[in-house]
Amino acid sequence: MNPEIEYELMKNHASELRKAAAEHRRVREVERANKSERRSLFGKRRSS
Repeated sequence: MNPEIEYELMKNHASELRKAAAEHRRVREVERANKSERRSLFGKRRSS
């Protein structure tokens, strides 16, 4: 295959992987925030 084309494909693939990783991190952070919120809500309910 043409080296220039290979290079462009690799760059494109790396960019897609970075986007997917960033999206995954965002989702995980939201899940973590939701879990800690839930935990604090239950803690408040139990103590009252």
